[in-house]
Amino acid sequence: MMEIHRSDERGSFRNAWLDARFSFEFGSYRNASRSGYSDLLVLNEDIVAPGMGFAAHPHDNVEVLSFPLSGSVEHRDSTGAREVLAYGDVHLMRAGSGIVHSEMNPSPTEYERHVQWWIRPTHRDARPAYAKRHFLPEAKRDRLCLIAAPDADESALRIDQDVRIYASIVGRGAIRHALAPARRAYVHVLRGALSVNDELLRSGDGAHIEGLSSLMLQADDEAEIVLFDLR
Repeated sequence: MMEIHRSDERGSFRNAWLDARFSFEFGSYRNASRSGYSDLLVLNEDIVAPGMGFAAHPHDNVEVLSFPLSGSVEHRDSTGAREVLAYGDVHLMRAGSGIVHSEMNPSPTEYERHVQWWIRPTHRDARPAYAKRHFLPEAKRDRLCLIAAPDADESALRIDQDVRIYASIVGRGAIRHALAPARRAYVHVLRGALSVNDELLRSGDGAHIEGLSSLMLQADDEAEIVLFDLR
């Protein structure tokens, strides 16, 4: 079974410096049919004005991953981590027992765009932590590149949940992903258009997938996605 959620069906929020889209319930956006999927709790797309962003605020007991698409994001948190992220970077902030962080657009002239997702952790009140990895386009082109997993080596982020997260730039070939029995998947299109088992998805679209043994990803031109292999 595959259930498609179109980009224009997402929740939204806009103010003077932020244009945000919510694939699942977040903030004031309430939709009982979109209250996360398995351990994927939040998937937001944010466009942030120059010099603006999310000032220091707290989180706890959630794994937060950010994936810049254009421009840059400056991250600071109470563990002492300070990083500027750009396209190709992915970071994992383990909120654990409690963390305070900010995410700002450091450019005085350019907008930045990123997606961020939150994963429910296996263990509560873990020690807060921060990690960052960089993934070249070549590592993602025409293949599923593992960016986070519970058993990841140093090439990917180690996440505290039975979730495997992949990024891919799908060209004119086809990519197959096998799903183990009782596993589910969520595919989110970052840019472009592609078919997932012959269902066409465009930028901002997402697909819940369960009860299938494999996924076939195909694009006529080029599309970029993230794929979540979930419990």
